[in-house]
Amino acid sequence: MRTDRTPHQYAIISILFSTLSNTRKLTAFTLIELLVVIAIIAILAAILFPVFAQAKSAAKTAACASNLKQVATALTLYQGDFDDAYPNTGDPYLWFGQHFRWPIMPYLNIGQKENGSTYKAAAGGAQILQCPEDVTAQGTFDNTSYAYSATLYHSPDQVAEFTISSLVNAQSSNELTCITQTGSAMSQPASKVVVEEWLTNHRHPAAPIGFWGLQTDITQPGVNQWTGARNAAFGDGHVKLMQAGAQTPSVQNCPDMNLTPGGIAGSDLRSIG
Repeated sequence: MRTDRTPHQYAIISILFSTLSNTRKLTAFTLIELLVVIAIIAILAAILFPVFAQAKSAAKTAACASNLKQVATALTLYQGDFDDAYPNTGDPYLWFGQHFRWPIMPYLNIGQKENGSTYKAAAGGAQILQCPEDVTAQGTFDNTSYAYSATLYHSPDQVAEFTISSLVNAQSSNELTCITQTGSAMSQPASKVVVEEWLTNHRHPAAPIGFWGLQTDITQPGVNQWTGARNAAFGDGHVKLMQAGAQTPSVQNCPDMNLTPGGIAGSDLRSIG
């Protein structure tokens, strides 16, 4: 076999080797270039991750509002079947989410009680009653995030005498005899809350807080009760995300729809000006 090559062939081979060598040089990264790429990725992640987290939180807040809208619709349907009356079972603790769900059960397709228990559903809680951002409801409140206003089954005169202690110690208080209220008694339906989240599951600076703040005494208001926001359903059926600070202060200076001044005829939206 002949191995002699012409000068022309040697020139072609030389060009090929030179091209391959240059290609390897072009595709290789130096340590500095790799560090620059890593730094850019880190910066982009720092910028985008909070945006993604905010978008996820906004989606959960919207899902929570959708849940409350369905609950408000269920209350309206209930009133249609019971001569404009709001649910009243004679239970002074009906304002608890674990309690008020049962009267509207047929309108929300919620499962039956477990062995007659007021506090637990036989097949777990219905997801429609739990805010997606509420991390407390599942373990503490049987998957219920929303409370029902005590002003809807007590008269304005009763509510005028209410305190936090009245709500907490309802069974030992004669003043909390349940009195059915009707929609016609609600003079400000666009500003009277009927159902809302117990906790400020949205826009809270640290951790979600209940109506009465961070308490050291269960019968007295605590601190930070005016921080964060919660979804609320109003008497006219609309739902909005409401800052705690936008709610009318109760007699004990809390954003509590159970203690609305004026009761069912009052307003839960703080007057401005």
